[in-house]
Amino acid sequence: MQLGVIFPQTEIGADPKAVRDFAQAAEELGYAHVIVFDHVLGADPTHYKNWQGPYAQHDMFHEPFVLYGYLAAVTQKLELVTAVIILGQRQTALVAKQAAAVDVLSNGRLRLGIGIGWNAVEYEALNENFHDRGKRSEEQIAVLRALWTQEVVDFHGRWHSITHAGINPLPVQRPIPLWLGGRVEAVVERVGRLADGWFPQFAPDDDGRATIERMHGYARAAGRDPSAIGIEGRISLADSGPDAWGGLAEAWRGLDATHLSVNTMRAGLSTPDAHITAIRQFRDAMT
Repeated sequence: MQLGVIFPQTEIGADPKAVRDFAQAAEELGYAHVIVFDHVLGADPTHYKNWQGPYAQHDMFHEPFVLYGYLAAVTQKLELVTAVIILGQRQTALVAKQAAAVDVLSNGRLRLGIGIGWNAVEYEALNENFHDRGKRSEEQIAVLRALWTQEVVDFHGRWHSITHAGINPLPVQRPIPLWLGGRVEAVVERVGRLADGWFPQFAPDDDGRATIERMHGYARAAGRDPSAIGIEGRISLADSGPDAWGGLAEAWRGLDATHLSVNTMRAGLSTPDAHITAIRQFRDAMT
């Protein structure tokens, strides 16, 4: 499995040096990729009755495409991964342009994870429809892949119209790998039918195995080879200690995961250096 780290979005702070140091440390430690999450806005839960979201206005999120433009310049090998960009709340052609720019500046190191999100407050603020976001995402995927592989696109769908236009420069990867996040059944089916890979967000147990098998069934029904679809597991240091890491990694390996990432957020780490120490300890445990 390819090992990666989750960028500690909510805890790293806004110092550009700390951001750089974390990414460079991950690369020097031999990690293959770094993952960032995406939220454009944080809602104030005091204004929303029965707020259930895991993040609010006090949680910091660096904007992924801007962040990766910066990290592309200060790293050499690290794959830059979003897990996930909330695609439904963003303009599709603009995402295609931004992703292509990151891919060019990083010399083909972008993996674009996309999802439909959970935060209606963001959708409202960004003037996008929260209620059709799942089905709309399928057309967005088609538009992205067209814009990344064709100099001139003529596309007219239910939600998108592009009349003989294209982005320039095109990305290095044509198309950029598209992975999906989520675990509701509609997403499981969509992964099998459309995605290059999956961030499944479940434990590597019997239920997880059954869900992967259903995804493989959807892939075969679509005429695809299930083994060609990547799977990224995740280990949270907030939920597990060093004694459990090896077993969890083996459990993911047993589910044929192609990638595994470590999440240091919410583990009581108070400084950027503490997060670097934690990913060093995890890497040592994996070797």
